[in-house]
Order: sequence, then C-alpha cells, then structure tokens
Amino acid sequence: MLRKAIAVCAQNAPWRLIASRCSTSVSSAVDTILLRSLKEHYQEVAKMTLPPKVSPPSPFKIVTGALEGEGPVLKRVYWDEEISISVMRLAHIVGGGDEDDDGINPLFVHVDVSKPSQKDSLHFLCGLYPDALGIHSVSMRPKLENQGFLVVPSKYNGPVFQDLDERMRNSFHSYIEERGINESLFPFLQTWLYVKENRNLMHWFRTVGTFITEQNLDKGALYLKCSSWLRKMQKSL
Repeated sequence: MLRKAIAVCAQNAPWRLIASRCSTSVSSAVDTILLRSLKEHYQEVAKMTLPPKVSPPSPFKIVTGALEGEGPVLKRVYWDEEISISVMRLAHIVGGGDEDDDGINPLFVHVDVSKPSQKDSLHFLCGLYPDALGIHSVSMRPKLENQGFLVVPSKYNGPVFQDLDERMRNSFHSYIEERGINESLFPFLQTWLYVKENRNLMHWFRTVGTFITEQNLDKGALYLKCSSWLRKMQKSL
C-alpha cells in the first residue's frame, strides 16, 4: 500500500512537488492505518460487558472522582482517625501475570491511617486476596492530602515486616482488621479496578487517536501553504 502511494506520486506530480507530496501521502497512509486500528480496538473495549455493581463494605465510602484520579478509592472515619485505601494490581508492581493457582490476580492495597494532630500517617502496604490479606510493610509517611498514594518515602521506611517477631506481626494485623481492612474489601476493589482499567484503556485509544488526527490537520495545512508558495514561485520564473 505504501509503495503504491509512492509510485502514484512519482508518476503524477511535478518534480518540485514529488518529495513533498510523496512524503505527505506515505505519512497519511500510515496514520490512516493506525487510526483505523485504534478505532477498532476502542470499539471492542467499549462493547465489553462490565461486571455487576458492587458496594464497598460499610462504613467505607467511595471517594468522589476516584475513577478519574490516582488517589484513594475508599475512606472511612474510625474515632478520630481517617482511613484511606488505594489499590492497584500486584502484577503491575512486580511485572508479569502474578496469578495464584485459581487464576486470581492479587491486589496491592495501600492503607493510610491519619490523625488530625499528626503531620505523618501510618502507612500499610498489603497484598489482598479473596480470602486473605497480608501486610508487606509498615511505615510512617507524610499525610496524603492531595497527593497520589505512591509517595516515595524520604526517610527511614521501617524494618522489613517479616523480620518482626510473630507477636508484633499479629498485632499489626489485628490493628488494621479492627479498622475494617480485611478480605471483605476484595470484591469491591476487584470490580472497581476492572471498571477503571476499562475507562483508562478507552481514554488512551481516544487521546492517541485525537493526537494523530490533529497532526494530520497540521500536515494538510502545511502542505497547502507549501503548494501555494511553489505555484507563486513557478509563475515568477
């Protein structure tokens, strides 16, 4: 297809415009193929059936605008504490498809416990499964406020959780379970992630397509300007 476009240009265009027109035609052909592919994939994703709506366990509430942002998904109040939960797939952290024997993709959960009188919050990184939750690390970090949940610690991040004695590890598990952080969160967070990933993929196809289309319009305008300038030059010779 691209060779044919080049051949047509070479046969029909004046020598002064051959390079410009062939370059424009080949570029337009490539862009057209890519735009068609983006549109087809966008339509496929748009037709996907989303899972049934799942509500978070009480008393957690969905953060407004969470689907469009990169911050917390769920929040709740526990006495004077604010509990925030953010989530992503564990496979996105470690790479590859990290599924268990049942084909379940575990979730990577960030639990942030903050108090009004404290400038830092207690931060838990956890692996969440349908029937279990395991703590990977515990650290003190700056309060989330308007930041995303992937805040790189700027100071000592605490000991390796598995190096703590069993009694302390069990106590930390009891601490977050008391605040409602357990496997009951899995159904909602799993469904929420599926919807978010679906939206993100559609948005990616759409924005890439828009970018390429705008580039085509710019190329077309530039080509018309160049052609007009060349015609004027030919008349003056």
